[in-house]
Amino acid sequence: MAPPAPTSTHRLLPLSLGLFQTALLLFFALFVTYDERSAMASRAEDAERAAQQLHGTFPFFQDIQVMLAVGLGLLLAFLPRYGLSALTHSFLLLNFSLQWALVLQGLLHHLQHGRVLLGLRNVLGAEFAAVTVLISLGAVLGRTSPCQLLAMAFCEVPVYVVTEWLIVTHLGVLDVGGTITIHIFACYFGLGVSKALFGTAKPTAHPKETPTPRSDLMALLGALLLWVFWPSFVAVLCRPGDAQHRAILHTLLALSVGAITAVLASSLLGGGSKLSPCHLQNGSLAGGVAIGAVADVPIPAVAALALGSLSALACVLGFKFLSPLLARRMALRDQGGIHNLHGLPGILGAVASMVAALVTARDTEGSPEGGGGVTGHRQALRQAAGLAVALGSSLLAGMLPGAALHLPCLGPPPEEFCFDDELYFKIQGQGESPPAPGGTPEETPLAMKE
Repeated sequence: MAPPAPTSTHRLLPLSLGLFQTALLLFFALFVTYDERSAMASRAEDAERAAQQLHGTFPFFQDIQVMLAVGLGLLLAFLPRYGLSALTHSFLLLNFSLQWALVLQGLLHHLQHGRVLLGLRNVLGAEFAAVTVLISLGAVLGRTSPCQLLAMAFCEVPVYVVTEWLIVTHLGVLDVGGTITIHIFACYFGLGVSKALFGTAKPTAHPKETPTPRSDLMALLGALLLWVFWPSFVAVLCRPGDAQHRAILHTLLALSVGAITAVLASSLLGGGSKLSPCHLQNGSLAGGVAIGAVADVPIPAVAALALGSLSALACVLGFKFLSPLLARRMALRDQGGIHNLHGLPGILGAVASMVAALVTARDTEGSPEGGGGVTGHRQALRQAAGLAVALGSSLLAGMLPGAALHLPCLGPPPEEFCFDDELYFKIQGQGESPPAPGGTPEETPLAMKE
């Protein structure tokens, strides 16, 4: 018999979404207008240049749409009876966070004469804010209700907007691919939510959470889509020309060597040289996470290869050794292993950006953030400060909403109905049966993909 949906799903979810959408409609009606300064340009060449920029940016934008709506959703579909929920909840959070970020970033960055100017760049910035929410979702996947996830997103987006402004604008950190501002922030915000939400209870294996070949195949397909489109995510905000060209090449190199390293490390760590789907799904993407902070820097190509290989190795080792250790010693739940994919490679990338600032004495003219004329030593200190701010603000800010998610009105799922689509969807039949309790294939106390 299908479990009954929580009362909050019947009442609070449609009520909150309805109020949010109504408020958004009123805000757009009263305060938002299109950014059409290029159409009113005094010279024809100005309008032509603006049109070229639009045509150059829109293909990147389409790639990022595929990454967020399809790639990330499928990557989270590794739970055998939670794939429908993973895809639907990530799609809901994407749209909710996108619209919420458009409002907040518009008021902070694009307000002129009492009107918020709306353009494609605004939407790109809002989608980067939505990425942080989708990454954080991985830490609490399967054990949270839609109302809890919306509450998390509502709190996370404003914290991200302020933190990103502080790191990039105020501190002058160079992070074109979002290694510090997106990946590190989102990872430790999600872990902060998880720690505050689940407390000190030691993670135990749930009979419905062990991946099956079919669910692992779905997640691997998502990883492949992300792998293909990741260079667009890193390069979209680079200045067209050499900086953007370097960002694309460095990202591709880091992703390619990371994929090979993930296969190599997984085969060495697995019994009988057998591969772990979890290692492939995540390790093949770790290079893209790490390279973002130095993607547009004129570093040698071999440096991009080395960084991609090290980040993939750190990711695989994290799944094999660090995650079980954190689960035992700190009772930390990380369902999707975001610490291994986004946290460890993100820290490696941040350290690499400090080294690159010292070694290359970077001319920052090609960066969208500017900062030309800053010495390598000073820029390295800025990168270190940005890392510290991202880590500290995300952990502290994540624990506050995490504690509030205990509220009964948000409808936390009962333990026996976690990781089950039937709690929120009308399901005609289940395609696969979960393994029996105690029949998980690996001896690990961690409730996660590994």
